[in-house]
Amino acid sequence: MEEVFRGTWVVAYRELLRFVQERSRMLSSFGMPVLFLIIFGAGFNQIIGTLTPGVDFIKFIYPGIVAMTVLMTSVFSGLSVVWDREFGFLKEVLVAPLSRTGIVLGKATGGATVATIQGSMMLVLAPIIGIALTPILVIKVVPLLIIISLSLSGLGILVASRMRSQQGFHVVVQLIVFPLIFLSGIFFPVNNVPVWLQIISKVNPLTYGVDAIRQIFLGSDFAPVHGAIGSSNPVIGITVFGHTMTVLEDVMVIAILGIVMILAATWSFNRQE
Repeated sequence: MEEVFRGTWVVAYRELLRFVQERSRMLSSFGMPVLFLIIFGAGFNQIIGTLTPGVDFIKFIYPGIVAMTVLMTSVFSGLSVVWDREFGFLKEVLVAPLSRTGIVLGKATGGATVATIQGSMMLVLAPIIGIALTPILVIKVVPLLIIISLSLSGLGILVASRMRSQQGFHVVVQLIVFPLIFLSGIFFPVNNVPVWLQIISKVNPLTYGVDAIRQIFLGSDFAPVHGAIGSSNPVIGITVFGHTMTVLEDVMVIAILGIVMILAATWSFNRQE
């Protein structure tokens, strides 16, 4: 157990140190989320208008953009595994007196910490788009970002454990990330689309992260918010088998999937190395 904790701490500290030293990485990670917020928000806000009283399209997609920031940073954190393998550093780590489980947990913890920091920095945009940013809201959102980022970091490490080149990792991750983004309900209410698309979206783990963040930002006391015009389906709050998910239930789904991802990543890492 001591080796696991030591390995987790050493590897996580290295990931954080690398992040602090690469300022360009910190800035570039905001590029795509902000671009999506500006282009989709400005482009569709006038067309779509108000989804429910007090919630326009920009406010609707903003929580999803925060989740997308965490997703991209978390999954791409697995790139460090491939980078270390290509440059021979991974061999040095493996021969050190560190637990391999600790190495995986350290990579996941470091990547999750970086993703949480970047997702939290996106919160400064909330007042600009008309969402009140209160200390209570931040206290509720940040732990959720930690859980989401840990889960998705496990996915990134799982993919990286099978890759032997950075180019291959980028290709595979992009094939995973973009469907996760576009099928997670960031840009549309999951409950108000065709049934086949609902099924796909509700299998997507990111959907529950987006829904939980959206309920915290826009829901009243975490209650589902229904569309204002002719729809009995909630705009905020995913309906699964007729039951509308609460924030706690969303978090439980994400946490379970995260445990599965990290266990799978640990198993795969041990097998490959």
